[in-house]
Amino acid sequence: MKRVKQLFTALTLLLPLAGCVDQDSVPSASPTSDAASSEAPVTEVRDTLRMAMSTDPDGLDPHMTTSASTFQITNNIYEPLVTVDTEGNIIPALADSYEPAEDGMSITFHLREGAVFSNGNPADANAVKASFERLMSPDSARSSDYANISNIEVVDDTTITFSFATLDVSALSSFAYPWSAIVDVTVADSLKTDPVGTGPYVLDEWVPQQTLKLSANPDYPNQPSIAHVEFITMPDATSQISAFQNGELDIISVSADQIDTFIDNPDYTVLQSAGNSLQLMAMNLDNEALSDLRVRQAINMAVDKDALIDTVWWGYGEKIGSHYPIVMKEYIDCNDTYPYDPEGAKALLEEAGYGDGLTLEMYLPKNYQMYVNAGQVIADSLDQVGVTCNIHIIEWAEWLSDVYNGRNYDLTVVGHTGRLDPYVWLARYASDSAENYFNYSNERVDQLLSEYRTTTDEALRTQMIQDIQMILAEEVPAYYIQDPISLYVMDSSVTGFETYPIDIFELKNISFAE
Repeated sequence: MKRVKQLFTALTLLLPLAGCVDQDSVPSASPTSDAASSEAPVTEVRDTLRMAMSTDPDGLDPHMTTSASTFQITNNIYEPLVTVDTEGNIIPALADSYEPAEDGMSITFHLREGAVFSNGNPADANAVKASFERLMSPDSARSSDYANISNIEVVDDTTITFSFATLDVSALSSFAYPWSAIVDVTVADSLKTDPVGTGPYVLDEWVPQQTLKLSANPDYPNQPSIAHVEFITMPDATSQISAFQNGELDIISVSADQIDTFIDNPDYTVLQSAGNSLQLMAMNLDNEALSDLRVRQAINMAVDKDALIDTVWWGYGEKIGSHYPIVMKEYIDCNDTYPYDPEGAKALLEEAGYGDGLTLEMYLPKNYQMYVNAGQVIADSLDQVGVTCNIHIIEWAEWLSDVYNGRNYDLTVVGHTGRLDPYVWLARYASDSAENYFNYSNERVDQLLSEYRTTTDEALRTQMIQDIQMILAEEVPAYYIQDPISLYVMDSSVTGFETYPIDIFELKNISFAE
């Protein structure tokens, strides 16, 4: 696989970024003026970063949205109690520190002294409690994520304790997502268009479908390096690249077929980032043929994964052998479980009773061209070993209703994004999970998933997650393809741009080199 510079990210897809230059004009003077002739040119001033938005946010209230494009903006206006670094470690945000109880049934947070919302109201423990009560209300888009919170106790102005109904070792990570941001509930009705938070930036102006402007929050303790940020709605990727090449933008995301334009050019920095995500071809085990392990093994052995990644993603992807992204610390390499072996695949199909051929229905989401392309390449490979795929390209809404929820399919290609805790990655394989669109069932997997959430020994939890990875790699309810690589190009003067394992980026860390 091609390599440029490796970063860590959670992000299946990050918004393209863009920037501008504010330059003072150089004063003119008569060539006979001694003062003018000795005057140095005015230094270029860059205090504004312009970023292209592929889609407009659906509002700026983090409790009332599930949109990644919205969180990438609101994360810079609001703060959760804690957040994550590029490696996925929990770090302070509005809370300077936290203390989990020894029994794991509560967490106490200590808030930043003197924190205020951008409207001047105190962001104290009472405000945090009110914010979480709103987040947990039925009106919130994420209320179910916090149903295990049984009590919220304000200890003093800067100390608050959350108690849980049942032990959940992933509880701390739930406080780090951008939808758990602390909002000022006294202005709750206007947060969609007039956000009030404690983050490093405040909203200056928002003209829907055109532009959204932020400025540094004067009350934030560590002032951002860049004073102003402007998001510009620009849906067309070609237009973004053109604007970037014309010097109008600072950072863009590009597809793999476009990256060679920028490599080895000293004016640009090229970054590649493995995501906290994965792509696979799911198999529906309710199909009689696919319920046979030998058929699923044959399908895995019939497709050259390296060639698939090269063909569809121009080599930018990290192949995987189980349902787990390589960027997670519990990841184990299962790629050698069923190596590419077309003749071995034919033998297995013969043994399973399908030596004369097998026909399967493959459904592919029209809105995701790479998944369509991957499905077609896989179908060609399967045809070589006697498996015929009837391909149906359908709208995303139909895919969600009929394939994912209705489970009316044999094969389908799709991607999955994850969260910070390993359990969320694998919970869909529980026999009774509503998200188990594979119709997969394994008693040992069910047992491991059940025990994981109440096991406090980290080493034991890691072993459980790795055991599940190995079981899935052996029983292959899916053809696991890759952890995709995202590609970014930025002007060489931009520093501090990093990617994260959840759908955020930190504008406060970006600066222009002097």
